[in-house]
Amino acid sequence: MENCSIVSKPALHLAGISYCGPYSSFPDEAIRLQTEFLTRKHELNDAVKSTVLYSPYFGNEAFATYWACYEVQHLEEVPPGMVQFTIPEHRYAMVACSNKRIGEGYEQLHAWISEMRLEKQDNAVSLELFYIDEHHLEEEPVELLIPLKG
Repeated sequence: MENCSIVSKPALHLAGISYCGPYSSFPDEAIRLQTEFLTRKHELNDAVKSTVLYSPYFGNEAFATYWACYEVQHLEEVPPGMVQFTIPEHRYAMVACSNKRIGEGYEQLHAWISEMRLEKQDNAVSLELFYIDEHHLEEEPVELLIPLKG
């Protein structure tokens, strides 16, 4: 599992839009949400810190809430329909994969977490980071991060 590691991320200040629904609606709704958000990137103007698309998510036994966000400077005025929030600093188990292999990435990451006897922090959000190339490559690098206890 050479793709897996433990990383620390500082607090993330994000702005974006969300979708909440049953697991059966994913990944279609996640892709639709990201596509919609990318068309609205210009509304954040100079506040965007990088081209990485952050997709924090949180779920329970019935449904999940999924976000499409950019890391931003603090915004005095948030564009209509967008929300600004901060994810606290965390340690994460991380795997690098591609947008075509997210399912395999999660399988690998969960197996590695179990093998290393790490524990997921249940009340924290997990993250998907999409390194989107402006040239619209078919396959994009993705990092999957699951928050850890301790």
